Amino acid sequence: MNKWLRDPLLWLIALFLLLLLLLMPYSGPLFARWFPQLDRPVYQQESFFQLALAHIRLVAFSSLGAALIGIGAGVAVTRHAGREFRPLVETLAAAGQTFPPVAVLAVAVPVIGFGEQPALIALLLYGILPILQGTLAGLESVPESAREVAQGVGMSGWQRLTRVELPLAAPVILAGVRTSIIINIGTAAIASTVGAKSLGSPVIIGLSGFNTAYVIQGAVLVALLALVVDRLFERLQRWVSGHVK
Repeated sequence: MNKWLRDPLLWLIALFLLLLLLLMPYSGPLFARWFPQLDRPVYQQESFFQLALAHIRLVAFSSLGAALIGIGAGVAVTRHAGREFRPLVETLAAAGQTFPPVAVLAVAVPVIGFGEQPALIALLLYGILPILQGTLAGLESVPESAREVAQGVGMSGWQRLTRVELPLAAPVILAGVRTSIIINIGTAAIASTVGAKSLGSPVIIGLSGFNTAYVIQGAVLVALLALVVDRLFERLQRWVSGHVK
């Protein structure tokens, strides 16, 4: 029991849920004292719980797409038939990372319209590069001796990939996925600029209305969510690394 009570992950999760469900919605007196000039010191257009669910959904779907593309492309360009395309794939992924998400939204909105779809596209493009780099680094770190042993026992190329290379590369690939998701948790806040609900809604409305209290409320919840997810991935990486060894 004491071990559980000393676990920082559980305290972070408890703090996030406490703020989300109880403290933040009823923090009016506190923010009214800090910002007496504001008529509405607490964001109330949507519940913080609904905003958090929408934020998590945006990050989850975009990160899943980024993982499928990044890991798939990483595997493809490390095979013999796809090695010549590696520079092109890395360049395209880097371009997606360096292209500002706001610019992607500006281009996508006239074509797709307002809502979650343009935000998902922007987050997906922004999340591919760390996963691709993690996949390439992980597959390249697999010892050549392991591949030779797998080939020596008669494994096919697909069997070597799924039973030897990917399991050994999993901790490094997971590190890339972790980085991508943490980046997307912060970046997803801009989805509210195109009408998608997220924890960035109080931030965007607060900035446009000069309401610092709204900005603080949204920013604190986004930061805590990122910390919780980062800690969860840390545990997952530790578990995967232990099983690989």
